[in-house]
Amino acid sequence: MNVTIDKNSGYCFGVEFAIQMAEDELAQQETLYCLGDIVHNRMEVERLHALGLRIIDREQLEELHDAKVLIRAHGEPPATYELALRNNIELIDASCPVVLKLQNRVKHAFDASTRQNGQIVIYGQPGHAEVTGLTGQTLNQAVIVMTEQDLDQVDFTRPVTLFSQTTKSTAGFYHMKALMEERIQAAGGSLESFDANDSICRQVSNREPALARFAVEHDVIVFVSGRKSSNGKALFSVVNKTNPRSYFVENEQELDDEWFHGAESVGICGATSTPMWLMQRVKDRIEEVAEHVV
Repeated sequence: MNVTIDKNSGYCFGVEFAIQMAEDELAQQETLYCLGDIVHNRMEVERLHALGLRIIDREQLEELHDAKVLIRAHGEPPATYELALRNNIELIDASCPVVLKLQNRVKHAFDASTRQNGQIVIYGQPGHAEVTGLTGQTLNQAVIVMTEQDLDQVDFTRPVTLFSQTTKSTAGFYHMKALMEERIQAAGGSLESFDANDSICRQVSNREPALARFAVEHDVIVFVSGRKSSNGKALFSVVNKTNPRSYFVENEQELDDEWFHGAESVGICGATSTPMWLMQRVKDRIEEVAEHVV
């Protein structure tokens, strides 16, 4: 059985940058706080916890004073920076440059739309850290949509500016865009007042066609990702649609020997939040299985 790890899978540069910053800080101190999971991958969070990284939530941040806190790649709303100033917290800002640029675009669009009685709509997962940071640029007035039903919250007789969470599916974004155009026409609005911005990270969107090609090259696909990863869910849907013998696992312990019966080729791939060392462990385990699977 031939087992191959997709060379294009693994951390995007934003996640890699954040983890490197955490490791650099922990090399100089025993404990570093991080606001929320540094990456949506339980195995990597546990590895960094062993090095001294401590995950805190917003309530704990409010009680924290005179400490260092890492801002992860997802970015944060303005309120977080204001709180840090009040509590004398030193922020180690590892916000992804792509996310920071999008936050700036959203803020400018919100300022402009306010003058035009318009609305900011964000295609993204409610409660996701990046989406929280984006809506914070709009004084939390942006409308968040994931499904067609969510569009009921939008007044399509008014101007609409649409953005996307950077890690969402490209196909999903353009489907939502088309649905919104239909709603605007049905409401008697003007498509000229609809500004749709494909703000999906190209490192993410470029992986979709590459993963689809990778999936058809192998009998079985094992997709490795944390279950909380929005990007993981989006990318797994791509490989599963292309190859029905695709399986989603968090780690090597979730592998089932029966998946590999009759397989000559197995491909391993993952999300932008999946560390390469974890995919290597999955590969090692599959190669052990291959010795006694027919």
